[in-house]
Amino acid sequence: MKLRQIAELLRANVLSSEDMLDTEVQNAFCCDMMSDVLAFATNQSVLITGLLNPQVVRTAMMLDMHCIVFINGKEPTPEIVSLADANDIVIMVTEESMFRAAGTLFDTGLLNAGEE
Repeated sequence: MKLRQIAELLRANVLSSEDMLDTEVQNAFCCDMMSDVLAFATNQSVLITGLLNPQVVRTAMMLDMHCIVFINGKEPTPEIVSLADANDIVIMVTEESMFRAAGTLFDTGLLNAGEE
């Protein structure tokens, strides 16, 4: 699935790296604890989170993730957006809850990044 499709499905605003929206992804991982993301997320994937700090982007960088979706309408700071943009990571903001965002993406074929 392309990141562009994810933005459409979640009715998300794209805040960084719009030129990367045609990137294909196969997996997503939902979590607010970055230690769990590092321990359990596999593959290049989309991170769905409600945690708003620069460590989210740094974690995504370590795992070669292509996209971070912030849920519940949480707006990242300019520092977070700039860090993501500098590292070609798409930032999206959706009004959806984590449950609904994950369910929507799962229903359309995206896999759990913690599983093969």
